[in-house]
Amino acid sequence: MIETVKDPYCFPTLGGATIGSAPNGTLSGGSDEKEDGNSATFSQSHYYIFPVWSLMEIMTDSVCFQGSSKLDIGYITELDPFWQSDSMAMLFQPEVLLFANPIAQLSCIADSISSNLGFPLSALFWCAGSHGSVYPLTGAVNDKNLVQAQMTIAERMIYKLSRQALIWDPAIWACAAMPTPIWVKQNYRFQLSKPIRTLFSHPPGRSDLLWGSLKNPPTGGDNFTWIVFRKRLCCAF
Repeated sequence: MIETVKDPYCFPTLGGATIGSAPNGTLSGGSDEKEDGNSATFSQSHYYIFPVWSLMEIMTDSVCFQGSSKLDIGYITELDPFWQSDSMAMLFQPEVLLFANPIAQLSCIADSISSNLGFPLSALFWCAGSHGSVYPLTGAVNDKNLVQAQMTIAERMIYKLSRQALIWDPAIWACAAMPTPIWVKQNYRFQLSKPIRTLFSHPPGRSDLLWGSLKNPPTGGDNFTWIVFRKRLCCAF
């Protein structure tokens, strides 16, 4: 589960609790209009270990499910200086220079079409479909649509943690999870649960024109929670 929040150290999953504080309003997010007419959105993000089947005590006898039964906070970006700065993030993702050109970005059109019709193209790992570029792996997104920008930030969080080997992909090999410094997009789905709960999950890069209407009411506070589903292969015998 991933939270993308405008208010630093705010945890909607924990009932909106605020843990800690940022001095002088630093680390705060939101959307702002730039001089060139574009809109920039910035949010912090929190990654939760959320073994939903174990918590509900459903199918716990299956060897294909992880044994953990605890909800835990695995990562918070307020403590990560590389999340706050595009230039600092490039130290860990120097390949972003290869994709900062029109040809690489035009190739994302194919990924956009594919993600809206079914599955994203994992070979185009630098693309986030209709959401634009997945780089840089920070909380800043050039998108005037807040709901779509928040999903982009959740996607970046998955890629960032995969890049840092903090989460491994269990859908590459049936007998064990594998490190994926280049994420496999088609193995993930995102479902919005706060501020408005949706009924369906969506692959990375799917345009919010298909699902995002009225998903950010004025009382929501621009703080979002996403349930992340991931594919899992299992070596049961």
